[in-house]
Amino acid sequence: MPVPLFRMTTIEAQPLEVCLTMFQSKLHTFTSDQAWVAFAMSYLQGIALDHYTTILCFNSSHPLFTNWQAFVNEFFSKFGVYDMVTEAERKLTSLRMSTNKCFTAFVVQFEKEAYKISWNYNALRFQLSEALPKHIHDVL
Repeated sequence: MPVPLFRMTTIEAQPLEVCLTMFQSKLHTFTSDQAWVAFAMSYLQGIALDHYTTILCFNSSHPLFTNWQAFVNEFFSKFGVYDMVTEAERKLTSLRMSTNKCFTAFVVQFEKEAYKISWNYNALRFQLSEALPKHIHDVL
């Protein structure tokens, strides 16, 4: 069973990333926005699925059924994180590398949040330094 794209109150980014990865890897399968929407719809769950089926029943010509951007806009506006930059900043400032975690895996996780905000290089460098354990500081 797929991980839900939208849970009860917030968007789950990972399944959205899974959808985008699938669309890029199967260019011949997902040739239209409508195919993208149909695939992503299979990840809806809970109130997000209720919202989708309500629109389907009462406004079946809504652009969200045939336009990927309209689909994403509709569900982000209803169930997404209100301020994605602030949320990314919160995640970035609370991120800490555990002593047994792979450095590369941690940096990828750090970069994922860093790309969402517009901090300059020095601010990101400082935050990365703060997030690293002491044994890595000793090596650097």
